[in-house]
Amino acid sequence: MEKETPPDTISNIGDSIRTPAGREFSNPARINNLFNIPIDFSDLLDEIAIGVLVLSLERKIIAINQTLETLTGFSQEEVSGLQCAQILRSNICLQDCPALGINENSSPKCIEGNLINQERQLIPIRITSAPLKDINGKITGFLETVEDIRLLRKLDETVSHAYNFNNIVGRSPQMEKIFQILPSLAQSDSSVLITGETGTGKDMVAETIHHASNRAKGPFAKINCGALPDTLLESELFGHRKGAFTGAVENKPGRIQLANNGTLYLTEIGDLPLALQVKLLTFLDDKEVFPLGSIKAVSADVRIIAATHRNLEQMVNEGRFRKDLLFRLNVIRLHLPPLRDRHGDIHLLLDHFLNTLSTQLGKKAPTLSRKALKILLTYHYPGNVRELKNIVEYALNISGGRQIKTKHLPSYLMEPDPFGATDTEQPPATPLAANSEQISFIRSGPDQNWSDIEKRMIMEALVKAGGRKNKAAVRLGWARSTLWRKMNQYGIR
Repeated sequence: MEKETPPDTISNIGDSIRTPAGREFSNPARINNLFNIPIDFSDLLDEIAIGVLVLSLERKIIAINQTLETLTGFSQEEVSGLQCAQILRSNICLQDCPALGINENSSPKCIEGNLINQERQLIPIRITSAPLKDINGKITGFLETVEDIRLLRKLDETVSHAYNFNNIVGRSPQMEKIFQILPSLAQSDSSVLITGETGTGKDMVAETIHHASNRAKGPFAKINCGALPDTLLESELFGHRKGAFTGAVENKPGRIQLANNGTLYLTEIGDLPLALQVKLLTFLDDKEVFPLGSIKAVSADVRIIAATHRNLEQMVNEGRFRKDLLFRLNVIRLHLPPLRDRHGDIHLLLDHFLNTLSTQLGKKAPTLSRKALKILLTYHYPGNVRELKNIVEYALNISGGRQIKTKHLPSYLMEPDPFGATDTEQPPATPLAANSEQISFIRSGPDQNWSDIEKRMIMEALVKAGGRKNKAAVRLGWARSTLWRKMNQYGIR
């Protein structure tokens, strides 16, 4: 009979930490059966870049790592056997110790507060506490991580005067309001609905909210509700059990389960099929999901952030989106203005992209000629910030010199209103041909909507890419699946 491999174990940890000789222990803690030979437990802790404590059931310190020694100013031999509150000296310890409420079924708990180090400095921290269990599932101690968040707090304090927040750049009144609300919005667990035209930066705002929140240590799962067929999207969101459908050869957790203790970002929520809208609404009410092929619910602690460029209220009136789901998602509404309405931000973004993209390309940031700058400042940017970034990247690759001139800009910028945003004339459309060099688009009046502009953008990109979808998607800054879906949506063949 084949001998069963013993589980990984940590031996001698209690004895090793209580030895007063520092890190040179006579009986050092070892991790057995992880590799071919035992490895030193304290060395493993010291490789972790954030502070770590191992605590007993009485919350006495068994081990800390070098990062926490640096943060607190106390050494391992000084803290061994002491209560963690005596070392962290944190307001969390007095008000809401996360370890007190942990039981066998608890998930890790994350709380922000302050500690006072040995030099009497007040340091903002984020503490995450989790239970340590034996092989029978009984709690034998606690594991805590302590993260220094001084930099994040500094950003929070100066955000109203800054021109950027986590790479979101702007100084217009609209963006300053967003910068002011983001830190407090991040600390909430309420659902967030981000609206705005394509390319305004909804994905970046969603990630910023997650990374500035108490869920930052948890996963950030993203799924595009319009990029997958209905059946596959249901499996991706809610998971499935083995045998639930043809090809389901094993159990698979959905994105909701994978985002446990973190954030689930649903982009293009307006494209979510009605049947899945019901299942999502059920999860928002009960915080439980039923994987395909399963009759057993799975709990998940997930914050939902949704985004769309569509008018969901109009879709509700048309019966294409559930009103009750809209109410559940629309707890906090954050609207991102189009670039054409962000007065003063275009120049700032130009400088930002010239510097960052030049660094990525290994080039010195060039200047803009007066004519090129005028064109870029007066263009209306139907593709918003994403389009501006693509234009700058194109110009940097084409120019190769110290100055970007008009000849280095995409040719459509020099055309009078290439996407028909302001024309009132309505010339007939030219059929799309494989060898077309140019195409005339149907012009709409001033009351045209974004769908008309987006359709023309797709047709323009396809023409300039010679009908090749991969290149057209790159020009638009989209994934190929997004281009394919939108071509079907608008009936472009």
